[in-house]
Amino acid sequence: MKVLANDGISKSGILALEKGGFEVITTKVAQEQVANFVNENNVDVVLVRSATKVRKDIIDACPGLKIIGRGGVGMDNIDVEYAKSKGIHVINTPASSSESVAELVFGHLFSGVRFLHDSNRNMPLEGDSNFDGLKKAYANGVELRGKTLGIVGIGRIGQATAKMALGLGMKVIAADSFIPKVDIKVEFFDGQSITTTIESQSLESLFKEADFITLHVPAQDGYIIGEKELAIMKDGVGIVNCARGGVIDEVALVKALDSGKVAFAGLDVFESEPKPEMAILMHTKISLTPHIGAATGEAQDRIGTELASQIISLLS
Repeated sequence: MKVLANDGISKSGILALEKGGFEVITTKVAQEQVANFVNENNVDVVLVRSATKVRKDIIDACPGLKIIGRGGVGMDNIDVEYAKSKGIHVINTPASSSESVAELVFGHLFSGVRFLHDSNRNMPLEGDSNFDGLKKAYANGVELRGKTLGIVGIGRIGQATAKMALGLGMKVIAADSFIPKVDIKVEFFDGQSITTTIESQSLESLFKEADFITLHVPAQDGYIIGEKELAIMKDGVGIVNCARGGVIDEVALVKALDSGKVAFAGLDVFESEPKPEMAILMHTKISLTPHIGAATGEAQDRIGTELASQIISLLS
């Protein structure tokens, strides 16, 4: 049987699939050519990440397809229910990238509270000529310890983020329509651990109470954070989005950054991805990454081997 890993797969995933008797194709096929390639090469399994879309047209055009797999959590680039209605298995790896995404959230938080994103732009330009000026410009940092982190969506990634926040000495609050409360177990290197319970509260109360807000939700029909929500937040709030583009109104966000209502934002995802708006890319108060939340070697190894395990159990 043949597996097309169109957006790539880790070496460990390839080895596991080959050991299970599968042929793995890692050729990058253009979106408009996917259906033809699948049919011409008798591909049984298509694996994607966030780049390739598997919509109704591909599903209809590929009657031999048995599995569609998503390396990662979000499945908004796959017509999941339609695929299932055609007897195709749809799989993903919801637990594999949680820690990687959570660490990126804190990369953006640390960058924001200590101006690292802007300092790293300006030190090469002015570090030798305006050292004291830059030192003064970036002197008003704040600590994360003791502050309140509001987590919107306390699923696997939200929980991994909560563990890191607790380890830093932050207060953690959460809002989630589907999870009323959750036990968070923080494990230490020596086998010891502590467990605390976080109860979900309303979005409105979270927005009012949090010093920093991080989003961990799937793609939405509308904005979770828009002008109205920004207005009720604390002055000087920091906002991070490593979830999905389109859950924050970017026009309203820029306006709030310009006014000082929002101190900084950290964005890994964008409304107009893969061509983010220039007003976002050039803003000095935004820490930016190009949708790399799950892009660590460890996460990709876990994703690859977990996909392989699911495929082998379904088709062997």
